[in-house]
Amino acid sequence: MKFKIDENLPIEFADLLITAGHQAMTVNEQHPRGKTDSVIIDTCVRGGYILVTLDLDFADIRAYPPTQYPGLMVFRVVRQDKRHLIEVFQRVVPVLMREPIEGRLWIIEETRIRIRGGE
Repeated sequence: MKFKIDENLPIEFADLLITAGHQAMTVNEQHPRGKTDSVIIDTCVRGGYILVTLDLDFADIRAYPPTQYPGLMVFRVVRQDKRHLIEVFQRVVPVLMREPIEGRLWIIEETRIRIRGGE
């Protein structure tokens, strides 16, 4: 799978995904900082990238219907410090082998993943 890590998340996410056998790059590797949501999501669609982000706008299924995208992973966590985010993501990476993400929205919380789409 191919992942695009948004600029609001630690770059270590890409390392974790690559170690697990996936392709991953950060938004900053492809675009200068501060690109609009529409530019980022268009890049993901064109390249077949699953977007990994803290931006809750992407959790709005009316604006971003999951079936129209390669996959969306939105973090909705209480703490957003780097260490905590990495700890949460380390628990998520193995789930990628068991649960499909294409055409789905994963809302990632500390203790669970809510999955929308794919119906």
